[in-house]
Amino acid sequence: MEFSNAQWKKSSRSTGDSNCVEVATGLADGAVAVRDTKDREGGTLLFTRGEWEAFLGGAKDGEFDLPN
Repeated sequence: MEFSNAQWKKSSRSTGDSNCVEVATGLADGAVAVRDTKDREGGTLLFTRGEWEAFLGGAKDGEFDLPN
């Protein structure tokens, strides 16, 4: 998939230490792309819209929280 026209966004909660990811939405077929901010040329993960929505739902529901 071509990412040259992708609109990448970094979290507003991101700090200046470059430990964050960027997300691009609005790609072909509703795909969502994710890349490492400090290594933008190092590779891009690509998810279907359904996969991304499932991930966001799990994060909101605490599915990925570390045990106490």
